[in-house]
Amino acid sequence: MRIWKYGDNINTDMLFPGKYTYTCSTPEEIKPHLLEDLDPLFAKNVKEGDIILAGRNFGCGSSREQPVVGLKAVGIKAVIAKSFARIFYRAAINQGLLLIECPEAVDAYSEGDKIEINAEKGIIKIGDKRFSFPSLPPEILAIRDAGGLLSYTKLKLRKK
Repeated sequence: MRIWKYGDNINTDMLFPGKYTYTCSTPEEIKPHLLEDLDPLFAKNVKEGDIILAGRNFGCGSSREQPVVGLKAVGIKAVIAKSFARIFYRAAINQGLLLIECPEAVDAYSEGDKIEINAEKGIIKIGDKRFSFPSLPPEILAIRDAGGLLSYTKLKLRKK
């Protein structure tokens, strides 16, 4: 697992350049362009289970879904940030991408530290330090576990 750390105000154009908005719509088309202007090594080296740490206002900018779809498609386990843009946060829930607001954890991380996340209990461990965040509601965890809102809704309808 690799930790990718970025600063404040990482907007949706930095996550997925707007010039591809109308030419890339599938996860496979989106993945090669993730963070290409911010971190050209990201798309080539990201692996399933990696975590992104970021500063304030992560995901600000337009309401395009491609950044979230792409991060989910490459297997990002979670994004831990000091804060998130509201529209990006909702898009992440829809796609089943785990977002955690925990400024203390972001500040405490040093290159090479191991991170463990327990979303159910609201705990992040970085090395020997523990940080608490509000545990996520069961519905949000269920959407994440189902792989996104669409899959979650289909599962619920099948159970009726």
